[in-house]
Amino acid sequence: MKGGVSSSYAIPVPAKRRWRGLVIAVLALVFLSMLLPLVFLLGLHNGFHSTSGYGTDRRNSAPTRIKIFDQHNTTFQSKEDSSKHVDAIVKRFTPTLPKGFGNASLKATGNGTNGYPVPIDLPKPAKKTSGSLDRDKVRDNTIAVDESEMICQLKFGSYCLWRREQRVKMEDSVVKTMKDLLFVARAYYPSIAKLPKYDKLSQEMKQNIQDFERVLSEATTDKDLPPQNKQKIRMMEATIAKAKSCPVDCNNVDKKFRQLVDLTEDEANFHMKQSAFLYKLAVQTMPKSLHCLSMRLTVEYFRSFDIEDQLVEKFVNPDLHHYVIFSKNVLASSVAINSTVAHAQGSEKLVFHLLTDKENFFAMKLWFFRNKYADAAVQVLNIEDLKLYNYHKAAPLHLSLPEDFRVSFRRVDKLSSTHFRTQYISMFSEAFYFLPEIFPSLEKVVVLSDDVIVQRDLSALWNLDMGEKVNGAVQLCAVKLFDLKSHLLSRKFDENSCAWTSGVNIIDLLTWRVQNLTGRYQRLMDELKEDEHLSETTGLSAGLLTFDGLVYALEDSWILPGLGYNYGIDLEDLKTAAILHFDGSMKPWLDLGIPKYKRYWRKFLDAQNQFLSDCNVNP
Repeated sequence: MKGGVSSSYAIPVPAKRRWRGLVIAVLALVFLSMLLPLVFLLGLHNGFHSTSGYGTDRRNSAPTRIKIFDQHNTTFQSKEDSSKHVDAIVKRFTPTLPKGFGNASLKATGNGTNGYPVPIDLPKPAKKTSGSLDRDKVRDNTIAVDESEMICQLKFGSYCLWRREQRVKMEDSVVKTMKDLLFVARAYYPSIAKLPKYDKLSQEMKQNIQDFERVLSEATTDKDLPPQNKQKIRMMEATIAKAKSCPVDCNNVDKKFRQLVDLTEDEANFHMKQSAFLYKLAVQTMPKSLHCLSMRLTVEYFRSFDIEDQLVEKFVNPDLHHYVIFSKNVLASSVAINSTVAHAQGSEKLVFHLLTDKENFFAMKLWFFRNKYADAAVQVLNIEDLKLYNYHKAAPLHLSLPEDFRVSFRRVDKLSSTHFRTQYISMFSEAFYFLPEIFPSLEKVVVLSDDVIVQRDLSALWNLDMGEKVNGAVQLCAVKLFDLKSHLLSRKFDENSCAWTSGVNIIDLLTWRVQNLTGRYQRLMDELKEDEHLSETTGLSAGLLTFDGLVYALEDSWILPGLGYNYGIDLEDLKTAAILHFDGSMKPWLDLGIPKYKRYWRKFLDAQNQFLSDCNVNP
């Protein structure tokens, strides 16, 4: 009987103990659910690490490698960005934005903005005299910076230039002193807390740390600090002095210091990336007022009747002066056309062909129907209605705007000092290479970017004898094809040829057709797409190789670039340049545009226009 009892009954577990176990389990799960997101956000799952390496960010905020060009050994070096966890977070929240807006290290301007030829955001450098050309005066369109500034530009593009200009000197010396003391106290506290005989000191240090944290959470400048702050600083200094006199393990203190430094670097890097992303978002997003304008014009178009082209004969007449603009921005294209007509000697010869996409076609159609530009004719075309196909014939051709690339150089001189400079280049995108098919009856056109304003009569461009050349462009001899040879496949090319820029280009369509440059461009794109390492620079490489030996060098005085990123341009140069180019990310129609250049653009807006008033577009 006893044996039966002992084998059939288990020892009962008290109900109180079972509930206690459940409570502990629930609390543990709650604690883990709060801890894990913090761990992944700060990157602690990767261990403590330093973020002092080189890195770069693409315009779409996806993690990438940076390339720094060394002029001495012509090699490219790359390192992974040490904060991949932050890149991944930013990438998840990055919207798909139009290629034509903005810059950074991303494909398209943009924006944007990447280290070596990667389409920018970004936003261009001051003029300098260079001896690389056999001309009296050459515009060296580069920005020379120190190493820390270059690393920032490699990672975030023109955001760094904008941040530098917007930086305000803060009166925060006392706040910085408090942060330093808090750092030291946090490093010593874990070691002091382990020593039982210093219990009182441990409590005192803990109280001071909490007081400092509370004050610093509400103060960013000295004037934000409470009146009794000096007393708190004296108490903290006295506590730290006592802690330093205690027999603690220096290795533990050193380890804690390193952990705090790494955590601070991670936090600073995260906020830097967050700020750069918000900047990128601001320069790549259409302002509310411009969106309103486009919507109002589109609605009004469908309320109107008989909006048809009345000047068809002028659009196909090769004896007139034909200008081509690719744009999605009705206001920018209007300013480009208005400034060109305002300085023309005879507007009756001017014909503008505005190529846009289906989203903006109706708005632009109505705008240029309602607004007249002296005797000039304006034709608005939807590029998607032209039934053209891209280079691999897989899909219809869509509108693509000029791409901005940022090329960074590192050079070591005889004194072993390192110099960095960045060159910005604006290049044709895919749609530009179909000009002969889009305008089969024309022999010559001038291609204008929509972010330019014209300050001189351009009729002299039509009298140029370019010989067998196809593309009349301003050259950038700070960058030669030799410098970019690792990105130009193994093809033969003139290593001393200079890079060129878009903005204003005179194109000989007759010679283009004879040379079949569209076919050459398509073949180059096919070859470049096969090399994964060149995927970011295909637009730059294909453009340079397509026109290798076929570029007619225009005088530098024709165009002044950099008004979308370079704060250092001389105002006297702005007055004498024939064309001002707002290439880069900080466009004049954006709030982030460089203020001192905006007035040159705004004076070609009609402040009395009803649509602009209704949408609060303030010129």
